[in-house]
Amino acid sequence: MSQTNKLKIFNDPIYGFISIPNSLIYDLIQHPYFQRLRRISQMGLSYLVYPGAHHTRFHHALGAMHMMQKAIEVLKFKGVSISKDEENALLIAILLHDIGHGPFSHAMEHSIVSVHHEEISLLLMNELNKEFDGKLNLAIKVFKGEYHRKFMLQLISSQLDMDRMDYLKRDSFYSGVAEGNINSDRLIQMLNVVDDVLVMEEKGIYSIEKFLMARRLMYWQAYLHKTSLVAELVLTKILKRAKELIQKGVVIEASQPLLYFMKNNIDFEAFTPELLRKFVLLDDYDVISAIKGWLFHDDFILRSLSNMIINRDLPKIRIENTKISKLELNLLIDEFCEKTKMSRNEAEYFIYKGKIKNQAYNKETEQIKILKKDKSIDDVVEASDQMSIRALSKPVTKFFICYPKVMMENKG
Repeated sequence: MSQTNKLKIFNDPIYGFISIPNSLIYDLIQHPYFQRLRRISQMGLSYLVYPGAHHTRFHHALGAMHMMQKAIEVLKFKGVSISKDEENALLIAILLHDIGHGPFSHAMEHSIVSVHHEEISLLLMNELNKEFDGKLNLAIKVFKGEYHRKFMLQLISSQLDMDRMDYLKRDSFYSGVAEGNINSDRLIQMLNVVDDVLVMEEKGIYSIEKFLMARRLMYWQAYLHKTSLVAELVLTKILKRAKELIQKGVVIEASQPLLYFMKNNIDFEAFTPELLRKFVLLDDYDVISAIKGWLFHDDFILRSLSNMIINRDLPKIRIENTKISKLELNLLIDEFCEKTKMSRNEAEYFIYKGKIKNQAYNKETEQIKILKKDKSIDDVVEASDQMSIRALSKPVTKFFICYPKVMMENKG
């Protein structure tokens, strides 16, 4: 009986062919936990703004692994010693770095599942490690930052990691936001390691400046685009309302996995393998099909919010550079309550304010180090001759307020 050929290739619209380097990685990709990522959108509800942004976290994970393959090749060529086991650990860690994402992760994390996706990624990696007889031990060690070669973690999680290297290029490609496109090939070619620290050779500094600028623009034009932002806020409100109704005993129709997480307040610190298996049954289809059903629910709030997403009839969102006063918010809520005869608590599902922050580069955390021609090492902000890069390291905060386009006549 012939064995399956596990040295497959994927045809990627950005990089061309992505090869699977060995049978272990093939088996991890084939695992249901990883295949679930085909049903998790990479950019959430951004397709309501950019119709092409339907790519998945499966797409992105493979792309990040491909970037890691190229980075390893470059570093080895430059004399950085990376063993076969270390290479495999890096590829597995980057492949699985997003495996814990739920559907519309950020909305879900702020409504029905109060845990960060990275914690679930680690839990899933540990479960896979049991299934694969400890073959993920080193990958998990690297992922947790417990391996003695610190530059390896930087390749997976830093301000110049393979995750960002792929998602900026991929999200730019699928959304059509050309300003987010980066020259990942050049960035990777300029990588090196000095004293166990990942550095960028000085001749790559302009590519880094472009990379940081692309990151800033992608946040304002795509990830924090006002329509993407308001859609995610509405989705958060929908899930909160559904959970509130369920916990009051109101009948809500949804898939079993989604109902489970809405009925129960889950403590992820006591996360059992059984709970994890329930979580991985959740994907975008559960959420969107539930919201379609809720278009006809008796509850006015749930019905109205669901219509906003399904038929893209979103609230008005106003973004300001200065803080929006509580007085303005209260006046809008009072007017809305008077027109709709809703309580203030109910009105807060339709009228709310908040803030967003964008910082392309944070000098205080894991810095991007530049290896200069004289062999000295400097932070990218100090090494650059561009004023713009200093500006990119300053956080920019904006404030928003959301309210219905038309004040509804009544609740019915």
